Amino acid sequence: MPLPRYKQINTDVTPYYHCISRCVRQSYLCGRDSRTGINYEHRRKWIQDRLQKLSQAFAIDLCAYAVMHNHIHVVLHIAKGRADGWTMDEVLLRWRMFYKCPPLVQRYLENFDSVTAEEREELKSLSAIYRERLQSISWFMRMLNEYIARKANKEDECKGYFWERRFRSQAILDEKALASVMAYVDLNPIRAKIAKTLNNSHYTSIQYRLNAKRSNKVPKFLMPFDDSKKKLTESLPFAFSDYLQLITDTLNAERNGSTYKMPNLPNSLLNKLGMTKENWQLVTSNFETLFTGPVGCPEMMENFARCCQRACRPNVSNAQKYLS
Repeated sequence: MPLPRYKQINTDVTPYYHCISRCVRQSYLCGRDSRTGINYEHRRKWIQDRLQKLSQAFAIDLCAYAVMHNHIHVVLHIAKGRADGWTMDEVLLRWRMFYKCPPLVQRYLENFDSVTAEEREELKSLSAIYRERLQSISWFMRMLNEYIARKANKEDECKGYFWERRFRSQAILDEKALASVMAYVDLNPIRAKIAKTLNNSHYTSIQYRLNAKRSNKVPKFLMPFDDSKKKLTESLPFAFSDYLQLITDTLNAERNGSTYKMPNLPNSLLNKLGMTKENWQLVTSNFETLFTGPVGCPEMMENFARCCQRACRPNVSNAQKYLS
């Protein structure tokens, strides 16, 4: 029986989560169906555009994503407390980006002076509900998956379930797990042989970041990496140059077979994480196989289990072996 979401997500322990949604009966989400010859490649842009719109409205940052043939990977960061700084008007406007609001909200947004004191209290209550939803991973994924399912079913002229089940989420508990899962997601299309390089790995976060870098721009819809030149209150805890070098070396090593040659740079991300080259390669290539639940060092995994009132998963032995 699936665990309730409150046992899978706890922002007091970690703000980072890896989420996966798969199509029902392994139907094609994107790409060309070799059996029928139908091309669904255009759906990748649906998903990327929707992810970008959601990241603009929600107090949730998009760290990494990859749109595969029949599933989606996203790594999300809940910006706890960000939504608390939004005004009531800002919350209502953000929610209206996706849903037709009650008549009271519509009337208020058209004319702020048109509501009574009693109606304003009702608006405050509604905005409190919307504020909570705008920092919820469950609502983020719901508004992604429902939108894509409706568009795909309409295009296919059919009804019924489009997604296999509710989305799966993994708590990411420390920097080793975060770097590993992001690399796993960014390299996923290449390992699945639907792309050959990071630059032509279409509809992925790494391609989006590389395109922005070539244009000397900041990726607008993605959580930034830590850059000592820019004092950012919220950023990924490592530099993009180190991360890019690490996944490039990982990719090159895999292409060269079992020989893993990592440059011994004193400030490399691998040295900072304190992981061996062999463990890094094993974890980033088998992340979902090794870890089916929360991921991090054994102590963090046990702490997460206590805080969420759940049994500690057998992943702890793999964490002890590969992430300690």
